[in-house]
Amino acid sequence: MFKKLLIANRGEIAIRIMRSAQELGVRTVAIYEETDKAAMHIMKADEAICIGSGPRKDYLSIERIIHAAKTTGAEAIHPGYGFLAENPSFSKECTDAGLVFVGPPPDVIRDMGSKVIARRIMTDAGLPMIPGTAVLEQEAAGEKEAIRFAKEYGFPIMIKAVAGGGGRGIRAVQNESELIKGLKMARSEAQMAFGNDEIYLEKALTRTRHLEVQILADQHGNVIHMGTRNCSIQRRHQKLIEIAPFSLPQELLDRVCDTAVKAAKACKYINAGTVEFLLDEQDQFHFLEVNTRIQVEHTVTEMITGIDLVREQIRIAAGKPISFTQSEVHFRGSAIELRINAEDPKNNFMANPGVIQIYQSPGGHGTRVDGAVYQGYEIPRYYDSMLIKLTVYGFTWREAVDRMRRTLDSLVIAGVKTTIPYYKQIVNDPDFIEQRFDTSYIESHRYLLDYQDEVPELEKLARFVAEINAHGYNRHADVS
Repeated sequence: MFKKLLIANRGEIAIRIMRSAQELGVRTVAIYEETDKAAMHIMKADEAICIGSGPRKDYLSIERIIHAAKTTGAEAIHPGYGFLAENPSFSKECTDAGLVFVGPPPDVIRDMGSKVIARRIMTDAGLPMIPGTAVLEQEAAGEKEAIRFAKEYGFPIMIKAVAGGGGRGIRAVQNESELIKGLKMARSEAQMAFGNDEIYLEKALTRTRHLEVQILADQHGNVIHMGTRNCSIQRRHQKLIEIAPFSLPQELLDRVCDTAVKAAKACKYINAGTVEFLLDEQDQFHFLEVNTRIQVEHTVTEMITGIDLVREQIRIAAGKPISFTQSEVHFRGSAIELRINAEDPKNNFMANPGVIQIYQSPGGHGTRVDGAVYQGYEIPRYYDSMLIKLTVYGFTWREAVDRMRRTLDSLVIAGVKTTIPYYKQIVNDPDFIEQRFDTSYIESHRYLLDYQDEVPELEKLARFVAEINAHGYNRHADVS
């Protein structure tokens, strides 16, 4: 086992990795930019090293990160999730520098990062595929192929970046005029986002549900699955709520999970990853992509299995076999994860940086908080807006919903706008309670945004403190 691990990330995922590493007896190194020096992950690590002034650019500097690992004597690097976790060059350069990359080999990241190559590998392996094209050529030839595809399969059509992933680099078009305009715009957006302007087309499926299978694969040929997740509640292809397991007939779940294992073997996968599918209205599933990293939503899988996925990641990277067999993985109950972001849902989810003036974390049976914020912390405008991940477990789905409702009511983040009041609407929505949702849920339930802004918790608590100071504690004091 490694003696020291550098985490090439920040925020809640960095702290999450540190916890598992420290339980394994592995010392941890945090990296940070000068603009992020108040971040909690720095305080939680065994040691920390500044890699630059920032913002953002130094966190993505492979050269600086590898230098930091060498300087601190780290033997391995865990990228968490995000751009570096999906960058084959980072994996390769870690290996070339004599460091262990906690994740798949670079060729796997490269092949699964190219959606066209991934489609070809999975087609050859016999996976069910959504109709699509190869990489479209530039200008007239590409337009001609796009029009031919549209005539064969009909609209709507998805224009996708070959190097895209995680919901980025996707554009839906409804007719030929939108298609021609969209090709040029999609190329430009892909170049800006991924440094690669290659695009391809897929037939758009309507009223789909987003189904994931968590897999683990080690260097000894063992590949197992850890069950399913329902990640259908999204905005602009970015997930907001994740659920485990996916509520489907067991026979269908078994087929999907077996297919995911088949996909992992087909691409020679190693470490933790996610095989993603779209489920259509007829409950037919279609391969979407392989995410070559730990997912934000891994917490719900951990809650229903009791297995620490990050611990397994580190062990696999150290050359050890998976510490359990497929028959030893058991699923029980339901789990829900919410991404609590510093965003204003009523203003198109615009980021809302600022100072957290009051923070009260929830607790109780079946409640898990993965966070990186504290009272008095100033949320930088330069980084991701996610504050914490709130995950609950229930013996049944209804118990999980009830627990999430209670947990949201006890969570206080004051000083910035957050997604908390919006989620309070969702967990009381009959369609959510009955699990009647697909990837169109956010758009089709826009009325859930018509909530009244709550009285800021800061004001409520300030009045409560004033009441105590003036009259002593009164359990019946009206602070509403």
